[in-house]
Amino acid sequence: MRILVIEDDPTVGQYVKRGLEEQRWAVDLVADGEEGEHRASSEAYDMLILDMRLPGKSGLEVLRALRARNFERPVLVLTAQDAVDAKVTALRAGADDYVTKPFAFEELLARVEALSRRPRAISKPVLRVADLEVDQETREVRRGDERIELTPKEYTVLEYLMRHAGRVMSRTLITEYAWGYQFDPGTNIVDVVINHLRKKVDARHDRKLIHTVRGVGYVVRDH
Repeated sequence: MRILVIEDDPTVGQYVKRGLEEQRWAVDLVADGEEGEHRASSEAYDMLILDMRLPGKSGLEVLRALRARNFERPVLVLTAQDAVDAKVTALRAGADDYVTKPFAFEELLARVEALSRRPRAISKPVLRVADLEVDQETREVRRGDERIELTPKEYTVLEYLMRHAGRVMSRTLITEYAWGYQFDPGTNIVDVVINHLRKKVDARHDRKLIHTVRGVGYVVRDH
């Protein structure tokens, strides 16, 4: 599971990040509301942990903006306000749960685990572009009647592009999602995986679905 933590207090942010990483989850940490909203909108996260008091743009504003754009993933709110009306406001704005500061990590972890087990009723398990299908539950990939065998990294990159079908995704974003580290402009690891995907997905078809946008990145689209 990949989690985005949006928390401006470096002590709290690192505390949450380290604890979740010890549970073997991939965790990104940002300290600004606007940056957090951008990352949540442009990258594929399974869950958000969102502080309500943030510089630039408040957590409540970020939450409302994301839900207005049909952001479907669970959002766990961190709040220093113990008042009932503050919690109700966050829940009505689209939060799935909340933890009041200060908190024990065990409580936070229990709530994260509970949210991760909730069925995603509005999430589409099968991603489709033209005759290409990616089943996110079984990890099966098909092009028409043909089943395509992919390595774990090939699948991760293809699923990421399919989630963002029609949008050009940069090499940096693809690398951070699939490999979990900051992009090294000297490596061609993304290009290598894309070439492998093209051979498996597009090579035997006149209709090409994986496209390069020079100087920007890659996109899956049906034209």
